[in-house]
Amino acid sequence: MTDDKNTGTTHFGFRDVPVDDKQKLVGQVFTSVARNYDLMNDLMSFGIHRLWKRHFVAVSGVRRGDRVLDLAGGTGDIAALLKPVVGAEGEVVVGDINAAMLGVGRDRLTDRGLVSGLRWAQMNAEALPFPDASFDAVTIAFGLRNVTDKDKALADMCRILKPGGRALVLEFSKVKSPLFSKLYDVHSFKILPKLGSLFAGDANSYQYLAESIRKHPDQETLKGMMLRAGFGHVEVRNLTNGIVAIHRAYKL
Repeated sequence: MTDDKNTGTTHFGFRDVPVDDKQKLVGQVFTSVARNYDLMNDLMSFGIHRLWKRHFVAVSGVRRGDRVLDLAGGTGDIAALLKPVVGAEGEVVVGDINAAMLGVGRDRLTDRGLVSGLRWAQMNAEALPFPDASFDAVTIAFGLRNVTDKDKALADMCRILKPGGRALVLEFSKVKSPLFSKLYDVHSFKILPKLGSLFAGDANSYQYLAESIRKHPDQETLKGMMLRAGFGHVEVRNLTNGIVAIHRAYKL
């Protein structure tokens, strides 16, 4: 599931590519789908991603006055849900490596009148430009699987959290039911790319996104990675039979 440091390669979907190439390739995918990102999530999750995101924020433990970093948050979906929770006293910093995604999210929230208490910044999750212990919480929804060095990113999330702070990951994971898993595979690899071609004119990006889900660490593997990154306690909650999981890690 992690990069092969001996060969200098990592996975891009089901393909092995040089580690240095993955960031550029992922960037091309998300630049391509930026304008249709909500459609992409609807196609991938049957529209349920909206409920997953609301539940994710509801169980995050984020409170009024908190300072929260939302990584891979370019669409603005999570930031829009977090801002009323942190209130006027709090702040949400939206970070994304992809400028096109940031532009879409910033424009969308500005159109909704959500400006105050929100900051937008292009950044790499593997090298966060913040001092130690500067956030109460870090969230990342459907973005960790696209990070090249997940171990490095998780360690940096832990670094910038205050003691008692939380890192919250919402990500596609391993489906628990064998029958449901087979149906999900048919949807992901047979139907989704065709829908991507039909509605967005981009079958290849949707094929990659389906493959990236299967290459992402499962629930227990990701929990172990978070513990090794320096977190003292990790809780896992499956949603919709494990199609997605919420990992909540505490910095002790």
